[in-house]
Amino acid sequence: MGTWGIGPFENDMAADFADALDEVAEDEREALVRATLVRAIQAREYLESPEGAETVAAAALIAAQCPGGEPIRTSYGPDEAVPTFAADLQSLAVEALDRVVADASELAELWGETVDGPKWRQSVRGIRAVLAPEAEPQETPLFDL
Repeated sequence: MGTWGIGPFENDMAADFADALDEVAEDEREALVRATLVRAIQAREYLESPEGAETVAAAALIAAQCPGGEPIRTSYGPDEAVPTFAADLQSLAVEALDRVVADASELAELWGETVDGPKWRQSVRGIRAVLAPEAEPQETPLFDL
């Protein structure tokens, strides 16, 4: 699998995705991230592992720009600056991550065969939670009934 950790850039495919981002013009980086997410969403029957790994990396880049997001602090991530992503990429990233952890996903299957599978799923859920935070329950009512 070419993987050495559970982080979004701790595998060969994600590192190659980061290199591809560095190689395209700055004004094309958002389009590459968007295309990666769309490709995962549109994989109707089976999502292959390389596309899944790239999707997780793309989603992590978007999440890094959200409140509560973890900055990408790895030498395997992009070296060049990424643009401030359009707001609609957050919901696209959520949908793509849901596809990555679905039953018909090779990446999810491969992680399911390892002892670190639950940690990997938790990591993906963490990225997803930053992209689509749950609303906190309101402690005091807005008005009395």
